[in-house]
Amino acid sequence: MTQPAPAPPADPARPAVAPPRRIATLALPALVVLAAEPLYVLVDTAVIGHLGRVPLAALAVSGTVLTLIAWLGTVLAYGITGRAARRFGAGERAAAVAEGVQASWLALGAGVLVAAGMQLGAGPLAEALAGPGEVADAAAQWLRVAALGAPGLLLAAAGNGWLRGVQDTRRPLWFVLGPNLLSALLCVLLVYPVGWGLTGSAVANALAQTLSGVLFAAALARERVPLRPRPRVIRQQLLLSRDLLVRGVAFQASFLSATAVAARFGAAAVGAHQIAVQLWFFTALVLDALAIAAQALVGAALGAGDAAVARALARRMALLGAVCGVAFAVLIAAGAGVVPGLFTPDAQVREQAMVAWPWLVALQPVGGVVFALDGVLIGAGDVRYLRNLTIVAAFGGFLPAIWLTYAFDLGLGGIWAGLTLFVLLRLAALLLRLRSGGWAVVGAVRGR
Repeated sequence: MTQPAPAPPADPARPAVAPPRRIATLALPALVVLAAEPLYVLVDTAVIGHLGRVPLAALAVSGTVLTLIAWLGTVLAYGITGRAARRFGAGERAAAVAEGVQASWLALGAGVLVAAGMQLGAGPLAEALAGPGEVADAAAQWLRVAALGAPGLLLAAAGNGWLRGVQDTRRPLWFVLGPNLLSALLCVLLVYPVGWGLTGSAVANALAQTLSGVLFAAALARERVPLRPRPRVIRQQLLLSRDLLVRGVAFQASFLSATAVAARFGAAAVGAHQIAVQLWFFTALVLDALAIAAQALVGAALGAGDAAVARALARRMALLGAVCGVAFAVLIAAGAGVVPGLFTPDAQVREQAMVAWPWLVALQPVGGVVFALDGVLIGAGDVRYLRNLTIVAAFGGFLPAIWLTYAFDLGLGGIWAGLTLFVLLRLAALLLRLRSGGWAVVGAVRGR
């Protein structure tokens, strides 16, 4: 097992810590890739919304399931980025791409299972979410068709992972953006002139995901590395993805519980919570682009055996995260009197939003540092620590806080105080881990 090592002697030939411009060249294309899918969903929603209430409700139900599948892809991409980046930093580009080959086999297998499973399980799943009726029937029909794109969706996620690992974020930009733009056009054509209605939306979605997956697979084939599956490497990647998946489940449980408690305070409270939490998710999406840059750069530095550069990168990323967070805080604070009104004309909802608003503003700088350091530790392969930290912060801080909020009728302010506690606990633990240096394990491969 590779052990944490002190920084090697300075090498004048070794490149310095990545400057902000280099970080931006990795983060900005990654941001567009991250935003492409949510923007396409907005277009799809607008197109289907004109068909009537039932198709729109069906899309909401089925889209939730597809979002979970996409989330699995994100977990896979994050896991592979650090592994590929280490190989790349060690000067083993072919080995980095080989990690992408194995991740692609894993993605393809999982995608085929999802596509096949949805042909049988779409009906019961839609009924479980929407109850029996025409909404469930329409949602199941959409899912059966759209799920055929699951292999492409997960192949694209694996492709994003290894290309980020070799610090190429430009090709993923075109491989994701192009198919999504084509899908938006096809969605309009298939839904209305062709007359396929809701099914047309599902066909457009499946075609876009498949095309994106094919583009990433073709990029892999052009690398001219062996394409045969290697079960041992796939098992290692599964272990890494498992830790990230458990971490993600803790997040999901926390935010679903927060919404459930907000709903118990009335429609105005849960509506205001939805506005605030969606803004929080939006800023998190932007800051995730910075985390992706951290994954690629930190992994490469550790793969090159340079723990000192990795630690310097971690400090720089934390600083950039804080700066971006402060910028968001200023914008959100300035929009306090305007932004809630863009979402709702209801005066009670806007009033409740103002309860959450100071917490939302205060969370931005803290969240900026936390998201950046999450990226640092994922890039370092220190995902077991992240998993354990998230479980402790969620089940030892966030969940008790919000259920106490319900018990003592503390309202929306109590829920957002609980979220603040959750983020502060994570910040404290991440800073302690950063200071300890135990995360900075050098070498082309990190032992568990």
